[in-house]
Amino acid sequence: MFDADTRTMGYLPNFTRVFAHSPATYAAWQQLNAAVKAGMELRRYELATLAAARALRSSYCGLAHGKVLRDRFFDARTVAAIASDHGAAGLSPQEVAVVDFAGKVAADASSVTEADVAGLRDHGLDDTEIFQVVLAAAARCFFSTVLSAAGAQPDPQYDDALDPELRQALRFGD
Repeated sequence: MFDADTRTMGYLPNFTRVFAHSPATYAAWQQLNAAVKAGMELRRYELATLAAARALRSSYCGLAHGKVLRDRFFDARTVAAIASDHGAAGLSPQEVAVVDFAGKVAADASSVTEADVAGLRDHGLDDTEIFQVVLAAAARCFFSTVLSAAGAQPDPQYDDALDPELRQALRFGD
């Protein structure tokens, strides 16, 4: 497990050390996360995941997924804006609706209403796409909660990989 993640990441992530206490759970998480990601566009997955990380106050996941957004889709200034005020960050109306919805799912899934779902339909998402956003947010709830409860700190590699302003914007709490 340590060797595989070190090869993949180039270092041994702190989350791997946490999940070393239950390798079967880690393997199941990797399978679940891969299935969730495979069902949607990466940009939408990363936006939904960042929204969930923000709602959960997970700096670890905020930094990780903010970095992916910066590396693959946006410049650092835009990612910082998404992290702090996504409605004014230049996202499409559909993306703003996805971020709003994913944040609500992560913060309080029982508060999601049919009107929330209809709002995503109005922005062009079908029921399968909406379900994929639910899955992305709910999966992040599991992973972020485990890391937070276990006291896992963000990997120090984010200090070198992200400029100070972006790091600060992606630090949501823990």
